[in-house]
Amino acid sequence: MNMHKHDDNFIAEFFKMESAGGIILFLAATLAIICANTPLLTYYDLLLSTPVEVRIGALQVAKPLLLWINDGLMAVFFFLIGLELKRELVEGELSDKRNIILPGVGAIGGMLVPALIYVYCNQDDPVAIKGWAIPAATDIAFALGALALLGSRVPTSLKIFLTSLAIFDDIGAILIIAFFYTANISFTALIVVACCLPFLWLLNRKNVESRSVYILFGLIMWVATLKSGVHATLAGVVLAMFVPLKSKVEGGASPLKSLEHDLHTVVAFFILPVFAFANAGISFSGVGIEQLGHEVSTGIALGLLVGKQVGIFGLCALAIKMGFSSLPKGMSWMNLYGTAALCGIGFTMSLFIGSLAFENSGVDRIFDERLGIILGSVVSGLLGYFILAASLKNKNINDEIAQDS
Repeated sequence: MNMHKHDDNFIAEFFKMESAGGIILFLAATLAIICANTPLLTYYDLLLSTPVEVRIGALQVAKPLLLWINDGLMAVFFFLIGLELKRELVEGELSDKRNIILPGVGAIGGMLVPALIYVYCNQDDPVAIKGWAIPAATDIAFALGALALLGSRVPTSLKIFLTSLAIFDDIGAILIIAFFYTANISFTALIVVACCLPFLWLLNRKNVESRSVYILFGLIMWVATLKSGVHATLAGVVLAMFVPLKSKVEGGASPLKSLEHDLHTVVAFFILPVFAFANAGISFSGVGIEQLGHEVSTGIALGLLVGKQVGIFGLCALAIKMGFSSLPKGMSWMNLYGTAALCGIGFTMSLFIGSLAFENSGVDRIFDERLGIILGSVVSGLLGYFILAASLKNKNINDEIAQDS
């Protein structure tokens, strides 16, 4: 009896940990790799290729399970990103212009330099070049999970900087998906999306708080966006912009914040792990030097490992030295560098963009893409963690010396 109670307490405490989401994400990816390299591969492939169909009259959405995960579940993930973005811009850290400059500049560098490195490695291959945006992404769940492992030593300013940078990185990813990874456009479907917007605006103006109404319009927009050729996940971001931040009832809970709070657990402990499990399965059968040194793998790995560090740290340092911004209070230059390295964890976002980049290429480049993402993300995560662990340890020692004197 007591043992069960102890187990329940342990599970409850685990899910309260900031790093819990990152740990489960890692376990899901590891399970996918195990499935892909054992006799379970047959069942793994069978599961992901299972046809799932929803039909209402002439309207039909028929996709394998993998695409329902990538187009459907990830739309909920982007909806959460949209909610967080709106809250931060209206009343959070990003509502103060002084807090925007440094993470904004860092995000630009962190997307631009990795993309340039990838393009340099793959400039002679017209198919491979489509993956230029893969190393531009940062997986905030993994990055914050790694940061949380360092405990209370991490200054609040560092957490705010990393979170703000990740938000700008997400905005960049949203724009990249919207402008560069869309199929043939159906204007009829886009007109349906456009017709939803005035109704959502009216609901927002009237401060309607009913979740079911927003979900209904969200579903209509998602199906229409799916049929339009624009990636369906963008419907989630658009919908989030119309959810009211303040309650019409005095002292009532914020509709946006309560929805964000409820979705956070679902996304961290279900949606992202399911996505990782469905997309991280790499078979290492027959892997040799040729595969490890492939231009796609090399471009992604170097983009995440070198590009993120050079882009984020380099542009942030330039902005600080030129007087456009200042180093956040409580952060050192080494903290900034460690954070830049940590942002090289691309994982779920990189896998997602990779699935868009090569899904219609007709060339099986999926192995090269996944290998580069995992290599670059793992090395970046370890490097960033150890740099921050060392720099924060030195900071604590310096603080103790200062207190003693």
